[in-house]
Amino acid sequence: MKKIVLLFVMGWVASAAALSQESSCETAVSADFVSQYIWRGQDLGSAAVQPTLGVACKGLSLTAWGSYGLANPADTKEFDLTLGYSVGGFNVGVTDYWFSTGADPQGRYFKYDNDATNHVFEATVGYDFGPVALQWYTNFAGNDGVNKDGDRAYSSYVEVNVPFRLGGADWTATAGAVPFATDLYGADGFAVTNLSLRATKAIRVTDTFSLPVFGQVTANPCAQRAYLAFGFTLQP
Repeated sequence: MKKIVLLFVMGWVASAAALSQESSCETAVSADFVSQYIWRGQDLGSAAVQPTLGVACKGLSLTAWGSYGLANPADTKEFDLTLGYSVGGFNVGVTDYWFSTGADPQGRYFKYDNDATNHVFEATVGYDFGPVALQWYTNFAGNDGVNKDGDRAYSSYVEVNVPFRLGGADWTATAGAVPFATDLYGADGFAVTNLSLRATKAIRVTDTFSLPVFGQVTANPCAQRAYLAFGFTLQP
């Protein structure tokens, strides 16, 4: 586990050094405010602020993302670091998810022991065909879920997204499924866990400032749950 963490950190450092030599990099700073934190068809908390800080250059990107509860102090805090690369429609990436709750009750960030960490490491690969985008995710280290035999599940999730324009808004239809058993997603085998429809529309506040707002309806057939969430994005 520590070797994996070291390799991930080295990748971050090498990427940051490479990006620092480029003058054409783009920096992203934003924050979403959401009425409910819904992730891949799962309810992860009530109203929250979710900041993003990232830099991208020539297909290589480094991104930090978090989620912090606004209404319920007991909601789990989250801090994610993602190293990604994309070219054309193809993309690959690795994410280090950290949660304030988990195997380590003290919630220590720099605790990486395999059976006592709140980190989850996930690899992803996908392709955007234009009319439809396909993405595959698999956990490979950290506090992953277990399968029916109690062994590491290498929890995986596959998602199809279809963007379209309708009624002056940008829409995205999503279908996501878990291919095999893992208690991380509450699945005993193949299960559809995420069917969602999201609409985003910019509301003009002044002549120079618009506020993107979004609404999303999500159904999780596996868990027999459905959610309706609303949010808006603040960005320079």
